[in-house]
Amino acid sequence: MTRRFLIRYVGNEANGLDSLYTSIVGVLSIAELGIGTAIVFCMYKPIVEGDSDKVSALYGLFKRVYLIIGGIIAVCGCLVMPLLPYLAKDYQAMDVNLYLTFGLMLISVVLTYAFSAKISLINAYKNNYITTTINSGGQLLQYGLQIIVLLCTQSFVWYLVCRIIAVAVQWGVTEVVAHIKYKTVIKNKRAIDSDTKKEVTKNVKAMFMHKIGGVLVNTADSIIISAFIGVVILGKYTNYTVIMTAMTGTITLFFTPLTSVIGHMCVEENKEQIQKYYNFFYTFNYILGLIFFLGYYSVIDNLVTICFGGNLEMAKSISLVITVNYFIQFMRQSTLLFKDATGMFYYDRWKPLIEGVLNIGLSIGFVYLFEYLWGAEFAVVGVIAATVVTNLTICHIVEPYVLYKHALQTSVKPYYIRNYLYIAVFIGLLFALHFSMIQDDNQWLELFSNGGISLAYSLTVSAVVVLINKDFRHYAKNFLLRLKRHKDKKLQTVVDTSGVGAEQTFEDVNISNENSIINEDANSDVVVEKDSLVVKNSDDNNKT
Repeated sequence: MTRRFLIRYVGNEANGLDSLYTSIVGVLSIAELGIGTAIVFCMYKPIVEGDSDKVSALYGLFKRVYLIIGGIIAVCGCLVMPLLPYLAKDYQAMDVNLYLTFGLMLISVVLTYAFSAKISLINAYKNNYITTTINSGGQLLQYGLQIIVLLCTQSFVWYLVCRIIAVAVQWGVTEVVAHIKYKTVIKNKRAIDSDTKKEVTKNVKAMFMHKIGGVLVNTADSIIISAFIGVVILGKYTNYTVIMTAMTGTITLFFTPLTSVIGHMCVEENKEQIQKYYNFFYTFNYILGLIFFLGYYSVIDNLVTICFGGNLEMAKSISLVITVNYFIQFMRQSTLLFKDATGMFYYDRWKPLIEGVLNIGLSIGFVYLFEYLWGAEFAVVGVIAATVVTNLTICHIVEPYVLYKHALQTSVKPYYIRNYLYIAVFIGLLFALHFSMIQDDNQWLELFSNGGISLAYSLTVSAVVVLINKDFRHYAKNFLLRLKRHKDKKLQTVVDTSGVGAEQTFEDVNISNENSIINEDANSDVVVEKDSLVVKNSDDNNKT
């Protein structure tokens, strides 16, 4: 919504410039080195074991490092400023100060590192919903302020100042919540032991490579479009991707809070059970992808016109390749989720670097090729096509291989067959949808009609997938029961603090939930799960 006001009152060029700034800051964030992911993973085990001293030591390290990273990003941002005129092609058409506006964007990003440690601490304790709520509230505040500012001042500068205000509010709220819930951990000053330091260092080195690759792939596209094609085309392209990003952000709201839950589960469960839960999440990931991405393609042109105004639509081939690209990336979600939860950062550390270099090379080459063949606007297709190629030939091969070999310790071949088959089915459905869509002068009628057609396609195929996948239905029920046990455990902790028969009550709840899982189905899978539960109960009794 804010982009509609930005385009209307400042211009589509400002929209493209905003996207360029975001991409540049994304490149600068390479200074983070992936330290956050590595340290949060190291927190899972001490949290499960109740080792609060180790958690405090990791938090202290995390806090110090992130303050340093914020400073590095600020300095690097200042060094990049002289290059801005070369990165923003056709910027002269805008009446805007590149250095001032980029500086404001830089400040809003640097401020986030002041409270990143507390956000990760909250997430490590499986309270992602708190940080998600704070982040969502901050974004709503930012959008509201930006709309008011654009209506009153029509200023790109004050539009960016609103980002700084919203981040400052998020900082304050995060500080209050963290000190209320984890005051003991924050105040407890502990030093990192040598073994933990070695583990963190190893994971950080691996995550550094992942970070470089992620930056080269995810932020290079906008910079290449801006530098080789122009900020006007980038502005149009951004209108399509911002809707896609908002949609995928909504979907990943389901997955993000589960990272810590799965991390704890991977500590507690055997590899067979982890693989079955992974298969469940992969299938669920695919069903979500069918519904949302077919829906995106069916309505995106109408949404761009309705949300941002006329004359901003791009060729249908561009929206098609955008849909394919984001769907293929989305299909990595479950693999990345379990890779992060199991700490498999080290084994594919070279993959992102190779992927990033190949992506940039192909993107620049495809820009010239597609522009020569079909014109400037179709050069955008070349940039996206390069990302599709690198995802299919590198990411979808290496990432599952690492997960299956080192975490699940089983053959990855069945996954490859299923994964590429599922992607082929989606592309087939996308072309079927393309030729089934209707055209009408009424934007809203066309939107709802084509949306209904896409929903019919996606729900039909989703129903078939669920019906033929008995394990998916079974483990969907099991995972819901697991979440219920986590909720009961939290409630029991409250009872514990009141001193009212806590231990016995929780034991009864836990046994009841385990029995309900075991009795769910009488097949061999449940027998295996029952055996694992018996072993786990035996271990718990020994500890007692």
